Amino acid sequence: MLKTRIVALFGLLLTAVFVLSGCKGSQGQQTITAVGSSAAQPLVELAGEGFTKNNPNQYVNVQGGGTGTGLSQIQQGAVDIGNSDLYAEQKSGIDASKLVDHRIAAVGMVPVVNHDVSVDSLTIKQLRQIFSGEITNWKQVGGADLPITLINRADGSGTRASFQADVMGKAQFARAQEQDSSGMVRQIVDNTQGAISYLAMPYLNDTVKTLKIDNVDPTIKNIESNRWKIWSYEHLYTNGQPTGMTKEFLDYIMTAKVQNDVVKKLRYVPINEMQFQKDDKGNVTPVSQEGK
Repeated sequence: MLKTRIVALFGLLLTAVFVLSGCKGSQGQQTITAVGSSAAQPLVELAGEGFTKNNPNQYVNVQGGGTGTGLSQIQQGAVDIGNSDLYAEQKSGIDASKLVDHRIAAVGMVPVVNHDVSVDSLTIKQLRQIFSGEITNWKQVGGADLPITLINRADGSGTRASFQADVMGKAQFARAQEQDSSGMVRQIVDNTQGAISYLAMPYLNDTVKTLKIDNVDPTIKNIESNRWKIWSYEHLYTNGQPTGMTKEFLDYIMTAKVQNDVVKKLRYVPINEMQFQKDDKGNVTPVSQEGK
């Protein structure tokens, strides 16, 4: 009986040692959380995976939710990084003076349609008239007699705000179905005859047809030169100057390897290759070669 108790106590002791050693290992792992823009999410996720490969005990937890969520969460100090398609100054309710902007890439926003749509190119004015509800049939822009079905992004989306700034101006969006998810937008356009919406370039694939604007193709080179006018930056915001693992991760994203491999692979534009810059008022000016 005594021998049985000793064996049992020894087993409990080994279990305790194992649990304690496991806790110690988990305590050695560091995690930061980046939340916000769905347009930025693929880039931050892939960069996070590369960062963890180089730093096995450091993990980057990446979540979507949209630009509005990213900016509000970082302002509250609830996360380490807030991902945004907009300057913080462009979002109401955000005190930009307390946030630090880290621009990691540029990204194009591209109008996409169902493959049944025969139109290949629109002007900015025609695109604005479609999304404001003035043009309701594809025959009005040279296509077949086919009603236009609008799919918009939800209010609070940075992709929507960028599209509104570069395309809509002061015109208001017509009432339409709204979606939070870029993947869902792509699926609905693919399955809906006559549908049109817009996506950040990393979400483009063969299930939808991209449109030219003024016969200009949505390419990396055309975004760099500002021939493609619908683009924004991907901002990673911190609440104050970053420190520790957050700073290490932000520095990692800006390395030549990540900018040349990950950024380009996902069809973003490396910051140092942009020939033009855009401020929070939407003003576009050439990039100073001295500043590169």
